[in-house]
Amino acid sequence: METLSVRGAEIVSQTDLLEQGLLMCLQDSYDKRCNPQGFVNLGTTENKVCFDLLKERLTRPDMNHLEPSLLGYNYLTGMMSLREEAAKFLTDYCHSPVPLNPNNIIIMNGCCSLLCALSAVICNPGDGFLTPTPYYSRIDLYTGVYCGLQPVHVPLYSKVTEKDGHSFQLTIQLLEEAMEKGRQQGIKIRALILINPQNPLGEIYSTQLLKECLEFASRYSLHVILDEIYMLSVMSTTFTSVLSFHNVPDPERTHFIWGLSKDFGMNGLRVGIGYTKNQNILKSMSRLATFHQCPGPTQYMVCQLLRDRDWLDNVFFPTNKQRLEESQKTLVVGLKDIGIPVLNWSTGIYVWADFRNFLTSQTFEAEMELWRKFMAEKLYITPGKVFECREPGWFRVTTSHPADILLTCGSSSQKRMTPIVS
Repeated sequence: METLSVRGAEIVSQTDLLEQGLLMCLQDSYDKRCNPQGFVNLGTTENKVCFDLLKERLTRPDMNHLEPSLLGYNYLTGMMSLREEAAKFLTDYCHSPVPLNPNNIIIMNGCCSLLCALSAVICNPGDGFLTPTPYYSRIDLYTGVYCGLQPVHVPLYSKVTEKDGHSFQLTIQLLEEAMEKGRQQGIKIRALILINPQNPLGEIYSTQLLKECLEFASRYSLHVILDEIYMLSVMSTTFTSVLSFHNVPDPERTHFIWGLSKDFGMNGLRVGIGYTKNQNILKSMSRLATFHQCPGPTQYMVCQLLRDRDWLDNVFFPTNKQRLEESQKTLVVGLKDIGIPVLNWSTGIYVWADFRNFLTSQTFEAEMELWRKFMAEKLYITPGKVFECREPGWFRVTTSHPADILLTCGSSSQKRMTPIVS
């Protein structure tokens, strides 16, 4: 540790169970024929249901293109051709009432890079951000690398306390209480970060709640970062993008993030798209984009992909949705068969599952004990403690695997899981 800076030592000392679980699965991955005793990875949110379609599309001749400009320096905010195509794509699929301006778009190598850069240019070291918990806690890393932001949690609970309410319900009153708590702790809160659909809960925020959150943020002059990376993986319900609003209370402090990792199942391609009307923020982020740019050939491929609306609308998106629904049903039914209920929300990539009845005690120690038993059986699911859940016994389980594989490795995972929870 003596060779590291204080920041370097802090980063390396952080326990990251999400990374630990993924690495263990990568080193010993389940394969039906070659490694049937390997790890079944139901803990990492990867969409694996449409590789066959992606392989066919990404290997067509129109993707095999190279010209000098793709190997040279380009706009720090991304190639103009990709920003123009991304603006058209988001205008249509986010149902924007007016065409989005490509000059308000910035392209980076993943949404985590966008969140890193955005947090650095809107916050000062030591500032805080509000976010509902349970939440994707690696946000702490992304917002902390450059400027050391502090999370101020808005804890949500499974107990339904309001008429017509639901479990883990976010309300403006809870945001107000967290805001006051941050003040009492001497934290200057500068932003509200929302993932919609929510990760790990799977909740899709209503239009009304989104408007109320934006109005709340405006009252306190907070930036709002809407991460909508799962927006096209929604099942049987209506999704409202922040880009669909005619007006927002504070457009200069409202920022949108989306990427191809989840909806397209291309985590490894590393493409994130940000949208903000604040030109000073874009200019500042473009300086940091020097460290987070996408390669030119990758940007070209993504541009071709987003431009092919016939393939998207008639092949990929309908097939992707159908397969996600089939996979989710397969796994949810399997969980219920062994007494594990899930929250009935409508994202197609993961579910929030209730293992509380199978804990030896209602403690996080018992939750981690149960998690270690699953890992010993080569079954990786993600414990709620990782997401700062305040109630032990909840786990996020990824459902977005091909249905036929789930039937095979699902029975395998059920064999691994059943002795533990019975």
